[in-house]
Order: sequence, then C-alpha cells, then structure tokens
Amino acid sequence: MKNMKISRRDFLGVAGAVGAFTIVPRYVLGGAGNSAPSEKVNIAGIGVGGQGASDLGSLSSQNIVALCDVDWSHAGGTFGRYPNARRYKDFREMLDKEDKNIDAVVVATPDHVHAPASMAAIKRGKHVYCEKPLTHSVYEARQIAEAARKAGVATQMGNQGQASDETRLMCEMVWGGAIGPVREVHVWTDRPNRGLNDVYWPQGVGRPTDTPPAPETLDWNLWLGPAPERPYNPAYLPFKWRGWWDFGTGAMGDIGCHALDPIFRALKLGAPTSVEGISTLVNTETYPLSSKIHYEFPARGDMPAVKVVWYDGGMRPPRPEELEDGRQVGDNGKLFIGDKGKMLGERLIPESRMQEYGKPKQLLERSPGHHIEWINACKGGKPAGSNFDHAGPLAEAVLLGNVALRPELREKMNRTKLLWDPEKFEITNVPEANQFLRREYRAGWTL
Repeated sequence: MKNMKISRRDFLGVAGAVGAFTIVPRYVLGGAGNSAPSEKVNIAGIGVGGQGASDLGSLSSQNIVALCDVDWSHAGGTFGRYPNARRYKDFREMLDKEDKNIDAVVVATPDHVHAPASMAAIKRGKHVYCEKPLTHSVYEARQIAEAARKAGVATQMGNQGQASDETRLMCEMVWGGAIGPVREVHVWTDRPNRGLNDVYWPQGVGRPTDTPPAPETLDWNLWLGPAPERPYNPAYLPFKWRGWWDFGTGAMGDIGCHALDPIFRALKLGAPTSVEGISTLVNTETYPLSSKIHYEFPARGDMPAVKVVWYDGGMRPPRPEELEDGRQVGDNGKLFIGDKGKMLGERLIPESRMQEYGKPKQLLERSPGHHIEWINACKGGKPAGSNFDHAGPLAEAVLLGNVALRPELREKMNRTKLLWDPEKFEITNVPEANQFLRREYRAGWTL
C-alpha cells in the first residue's frame, strides 16, 4: 500500500485516473474533516453482534459513531455499550446517511457479506478493517485489494496473530537459517471439530427441510444479502453459517488466514502454481468434515520451491521423529521442514536443539498491536501489517483451496491438480473449475 501521506496534487492525479472512485477521502484533502494524528477516528461497525463486538472493543479508544446489524437482538449488547451510536440494519443505508460522519468502517459480518460491505465503504473513501478471510470468493479478494489500493484507504484484515511476537520470531528464525532452506511446511487445525467429541459448527450435512419463522428482531432478507435465496432456519446462525458453501468458507476460511499468514511471511510466498484437494464426503450444501489441501509455490529469490500442506477436521501430518516422547503436536500447529532441521511453531525440535540455538537476531520491528496498527494507518501512519495488499493475495490462496474441494470437481480432482495462473486469473488445466473463482450475486446486490 502506498504511503498515506501524499500531496493533494498527487492524489488528484491518481483519483482522476481511477475514475470509479469519485469520493475523495477527507483525510487526504485536509480541512475541517481531516483527522490529525492526535484526533480520534470516527468508526462505524457492520456486523456488531459477534466478532464485531470484540473488534469494536479493541477500537473503543476511538469514536464509535454508528452501528449496523441485521439482528438487533444479537447485537443488543454492543448497542448497550455504545448508546450514542446511531443504529441501522442495512449497511448501504448507513453508509449513505453517515457519509460525512464516519472515517472508517469495521466489517465483521458472515463471510458472504464481507466483500459487498467492504467495497461499498472503499468506494466512499472510508478506511476498512475487515475480518478474515477478507472475502468469500477468490475473485472478490482480487477486486477488494485492487480497489483499496486505488482509493488509497488504510486497511487491515482481522488475522490478529500477524501482529504477534511469535510470528516475528518464526520469520527471524527462518531468515536466520536456523533450519536451512525450507522445502516443505505442514499446517493443521481441528476445525470444525472442537477436540475429539464436539464441533464448533456442523459440516458434511444437508439442507434442512423445515421452515420456521425468522425471529422478529432479524431481517432475514438482509442477512442473506448477496447469497442465493432460501428460507430462514436456525441451522445457519449464529456462527453455524461457517460450514455452508453459500455463506461461509469452512475450516480453511476460518483458520487459514490465521495459520498460513506466518508461513507466507517467513517464506515470502505469493501465488501458488498449483493446488490439490482431497476430503471426506462433501456435498453442494456444506464443506467436508475434514480435508487435506496441497499447495506448490515456486522459488522466490534465494528461497527454493516449497510445498505447503493444509489439514483440517483433526487430520495432521505424521509425528516428526525429532519430537520427544510425551510432547504434544497439538490440535493446531505448523511444522517447517528445512534442509538442516525442523521447527514446530517457532521452536526448533528437539528442544535440546532450541536450547542450543537460543534466540534469533531481531530483524523485525515489534507491533504496537493489531488494531492499533490500523488506527495509526488511518491517521496517516505506515500501512498496517495485514493491509489488503498483503491480505488480498493471502486470501486468494486460502480460497483457492476451497475451489479444490468443490464436490462438482471431485472426479476431475482424482486425476489431476489445479494449475493456477495468477496473472491471467485462471485455472489453466480444468476450465470448469473457473466458475468457482467467483459467485453470482442475488438481484439487488453488487460488488
């Protein structure tokens, strides 16, 4: 992302070339609405009943001026915490009416609304914080990142671990040669499972057949947003929407942008050249109970080509020989395999090797905090660590994994892997797979 401190002349030159973005962010133009670094940012929330409530809590040092949620019962606690914030159910109405009052927007809706809400804010010149996995489709991730770059707004995706010391240590150890050139990485999560005997949300299930009435506090039509029309059912919300193809992005979308982010940073990854997926039984309604996705990435500078293997639903790689007996691999983890050793998370294995190595040389500045990074960027500081120039390509790779799991491609995936050309934005060897890079919006909704 470009430095936010650009001149009015420079900005108007860019804005003229862009054309589609007619509303100039007021922090760029100066004047009465320009927020100095010492002033507070005026923030609106879109989706404020779940993770959005947590995000707003981390931003409560700023001005929370407007709140939007399609279910006012679910959002009731957040409404109570910010009694002076104006309330809406439709984010489009909020952005129209509050245009002059807000500088920035936090988007924490279900995944299928991320892109329309973020794009609507970007087109109005608002800074955007959007929860992971940024978007629902690969196409949306590309479009949102490009739009934010052209608009010159400050952005951040909600993968909070990117700001952690652990992520920085992981990078510093890899860059310091602690395990030599890395050619293979394994990363796993128990999602959608919760341990061995429970689940966070259902997957591998069919569509419910009953049609109970929606709660009076919920606007079901607005909750559906751009998704295909279907009757309300409590099987979809709250939170359980993650397992449905139409609304969520499964275990990969829920955890991938968290777990793969440190790997992308440490290994300086860009777009994969191929992706291959296998899974348990999967249908056109919900994601599979568990899956394994194999990515291949090309050489980068002095770093060799690398394969990255993702596991979910409780699957994980074989226990590394170097790990001591009695030591857990964990339900969620990362294993780097280098020419000179292995690293579980940010620790070398066995532990004796870690004790011998000590600490790597510090190469990266430590973060003031994930949400603070974004606020500082909104006020003209440097881009946040997971700004959309970084988060967009990461989300593209994550969501390509879901394309490889589509049940419609199951037979073809038994015979080949998907070859990805990021410049052409095309899966080159399986043309029918390209339909799953994007989705059709319901009438009345646009990106």
